[in-house]
Amino acid sequence: MHLSGGERHDAPEGRKSIEAVGRDYEGVPLLMDRAYEGEKTRRLARENGHEPIVPPKSNRTDPWKYDKEKYKKRNVVERLFRRIKGFRRVCTRYDKTDVMFMAFVRFAFIMIWLN
Repeated sequence: MHLSGGERHDAPEGRKSIEAVGRDYEGVPLLMDRAYEGEKTRRLARENGHEPIVPPKSNRTDPWKYDKEKYKKRNVVERLFRRIKGFRRVCTRYDKTDVMFMAFVRFAFIMIWLN
């Protein structure tokens, strides 16, 4: 897990995460939203042994097929982010340093897991 600036686009940061994971979880499908539907990101996922499950943008001239049933499971991740944002300190990012912010994010994950 790593932080990026709020003004940064998601796709380059997502590619950093895919590279960091590498082939450690080979065969695990990657459920991504349309921000990650670029060819570069999907190719990197395939090169690392993952099946990219991402719907094409509506204005694509060459749309692809994707597993809609698997894509529906992405809501689990979205719900986790919603629960994490329930912690005001995470949502508003009060912490001045990345280390303290990430420490509290981990604390929030522990609190969610314990409930």
